[in-house]
Amino acid sequence: MIVRDFHEANKTDRKVANERWESVRLLLADDGMGFSFHITTIEGGSEHTFHYKNHFESVYCISGKGSIEDLATGTVHQIRPGVMYALDKHDKHTLRCEDTMVLACCFNPPVTGTEVHRADGSYAAAD
Repeated sequence: MIVRDFHEANKTDRKVANERWESVRLLLADDGMGFSFHITTIEGGSEHTFHYKNHFESVYCISGKGSIEDLATGTVHQIRPGVMYALDKHDKHTLRCEDTMVLACCFNPPVTGTEVHRADGSYAAAD
């Protein structure tokens, strides 16, 4: 059984951040679960374009509000507490945060914890 405290993990190298977001990776590839699980906080007023070409991601909004735009279709969905979205087609998207958003995220395959977003908004393929 794996038990981790978000508040403790937040003080370790499991916390990854840039100037507009931070992510606490509670489960990583080396935990052997087949997915990774993160609590991600994204600053209000920010906009991010991602394209996880090598990963599937599902996201559940805990707090805050914003929108996600599917860049292939131009469709915009409102994100608020209780809304989940899944990038089941490796969807290139833009996430716009009106208010600071706290999100629970799962990645498959799991991330290792050392990934950084590449210029195209993706993570490199898992080894």
